[in-house]
Amino acid sequence: MLTRRTMTLALAGSALLPAAARAADDWRAKYKEIVFATVPSENASGVADRYAPFVDYLSRTLGVKVTLRIASDYAAAIEGQRAGNIQVVGYGPASYVRAYTVTHGGVEPFVTTINSDGSIGYYSVAYVRADDKATKLEDLKDPIARNANLPADAKATDIDRSAGKDKENWLVMIGVCTHLGCIPLGQQGDFGGWFCPCHGSQYDTAGRIRKGPAPENMAVPVFSFISDTKLRIG
Repeated sequence: MLTRRTMTLALAGSALLPAAARAADDWRAKYKEIVFATVPSENASGVADRYAPFVDYLSRTLGVKVTLRIASDYAAAIEGQRAGNIQVVGYGPASYVRAYTVTHGGVEPFVTTINSDGSIGYYSVAYVRADDKATKLEDLKDPIARNANLPADAKATDIDRSAGKDKENWLVMIGVCTHLGCIPLGQQGDFGGWFCPCHGSQYDTAGRIRKGPAPENMAVPVFSFISDTKLRIG
């Protein structure tokens, strides 16, 4: 079954969609099938069973087949929408902003969740270890972006470590530890990014050095996009 918070979203959506259908009588001719994508926040094994009643209800109410697609991550859902293969996605605030940016305004919100206390939205909080001295960007061991595509003094913000505006979902980086040139292991360490087993340097998911002897963030090389999904490095 759906959680109370998710069910609120489902009910809000079911109230709005038929109204949209009445306003555009020919939409069924354009959309023979609606693909509804979700990114599970927990074990994906039970997601299909929990969403099955809602998907069946939408199919009956809208008069078209509604298919549930369980996406591996938000990047996959966004690319599916950009390609026109997915019509509806349940995004959070941050992932919606990314979807809007990547699709150049090609997605539009029409429903938001309502929490059990009646509030809408949430506060975004960044957590660091109790013994971490970095409480703001300037406190990082290396606050410089080390991005060869930007000015030398560009700061190590998320966007300046990424491929830039409209390409924030891309991270192009030389996967070499800046200590002694070893190859770090991905998705490991205290910060969920990269961990170098040679001398213990640890990087976050943007390749910023957070702990250990490495002096600098991992380097972002010169690169350019030759299409929406292909790039040239160097």
